[in-house]
Amino acid sequence: MNHISGQFRKTTWDPILIICQIIAVQTVMYFSLGIWIWIVAALLNTTQSLNYAFQYEEIHVKDFAGRLIISIFILNSLIGSFTLWWLVQRTKQCLDFACTAHLIHLICCWVYNSNFPTTFSWWCLNIVSTTVMCVCGEFLCMKSEIKAIPLSMNSQKTAL
Repeated sequence: MNHISGQFRKTTWDPILIICQIIAVQTVMYFSLGIWIWIVAALLNTTQSLNYAFQYEEIHVKDFAGRLIISIFILNSLIGSFTLWWLVQRTKQCLDFACTAHLIHLICCWVYNSNFPTTFSWWCLNIVSTTVMCVCGEFLCMKSEIKAIPLSMNSQKTAL
């Protein structure tokens, strides 16, 4: 006899799926960040550089370029929330994947700069980006999860 659980979806531990989702989320985030940096560098007529993505001294509010970099990170976190909705599709896992993506970004910045990020603006931006990505991703996933579940497999009416 089947045991009926109280959950809608059966969740199983699948580390391969989780690792693939982490890699996919990180790839989409860095790809979209690269496109945003390419656009901003073209607008500012500067050279495209990985410094905009990984060097934490680039994130500041002193001038227009620094504020533009901050805004592309916020826009990129919105793209990250759509990525969570598209790839993860679970409201409960959005916080985990958002924090994991930004933790990996912290490690990449640490390796790129050869020292730990210490600027206040970098930490504020990453906390805000994580929050935006998580909350918007949860909102999108929740809207998908509460859709009506069709009860009938047969869409045609049966004759009496």
